[in-house]
Amino acid sequence: MQAAVSSFSSHSPYYQTLRLRGRRLLYESLLSPSSKRPMVTGTSTSRGEFTTIKERITFEREIKKSKFIAISGPIFDERSAQSFISEVQDPRATHNCWAYKVGDQFRSNDDGEPSGTAGKPILSAIVSSGLDRVMVVVTRYFGGIKLGTGGLVRAYGGVTSECLRNAPTCLVKSKVRMGMEVSFDLLGVVYHQLQSFKAEEITQDYETGKENVTMVTFKVDFDKIESLEDAIKENCSRQIIFYKR
Repeated sequence: MQAAVSSFSSHSPYYQTLRLRGRRLLYESLLSPSSKRPMVTGTSTSRGEFTTIKERITFEREIKKSKFIAISGPIFDERSAQSFISEVQDPRATHNCWAYKVGDQFRSNDDGEPSGTAGKPILSAIVSSGLDRVMVVVTRYFGGIKLGTGGLVRAYGGVTSECLRNAPTCLVKSKVRMGMEVSFDLLGVVYHQLQSFKAEEITQDYETGKENVTMVTFKVDFDKIESLEDAIKENCSRQIIFYKR
C-alpha cells in the first residue's frame, strides 16, 4: 500500500503529468479557440464600445422658487450606483430623485415625488443622451409653489439633460482576454507586437507540458484583435493558435 501511495507524491512524474494536464484543461475552460467561440463584447452596443462621462458634473437651476441640483457621474455597476447616491444626496433636501443606466440594466426612483414625474424623466434624459454607465441624482429643495405633473417631468428631465450636455465624455472600448502558446525563441517578437497594440495584463505560464513553450495571456481592445493576430502571424512566420474569452 505504501508503494501505491508514494506513486502519487508531488514529485513523482505521474503527479506532474496530472498537474500539467489539469492546468491545460483550465486554460481550455477559460479560453477557447476564436473559431469556436464568438468574441465577447460590451452590452451597450454591438461594436463593444460605449460613451460615458469622465467625471462628476453639477448643474443647478431654480424653477418657480424650487431649486433643482443635478449631479451626474460615471458608474460601473449597482454597487457603485449605491455608493454614488450615498455620497451626493442631501438628507436635508425635499427629494433626492435618481436614475442610472449600465448597459441593458437601469433603475430609477421618484423619492416621494408623484409616480413617474422624476425618476423616469431622469432616465429618459440619460437614454436620449446616448451615454452609458452613467447615473444622475437630482436634488430638489421645495420653494413653496407646486409645479404639477407636467412641470415636474419637464423640470427633472430638463436639468438632467443640461447636466449631461455639459459633461466631458470619453469613448470606452471593451477588452477581450486572449491567449496563445509561444515558443521561447519568439517571445521577443510577440512582446514587441503586444506592446505596439497596447495589450494589458500580460502574463506567462511556462508549465504548459511542452518543451520550450509558454502560454502568454493578455487583454486587448476588441477592435484591435484581427490586426494584432495578423501582425504576430506575419512576424513569427509560423502557425500560432489564438484563444479568446
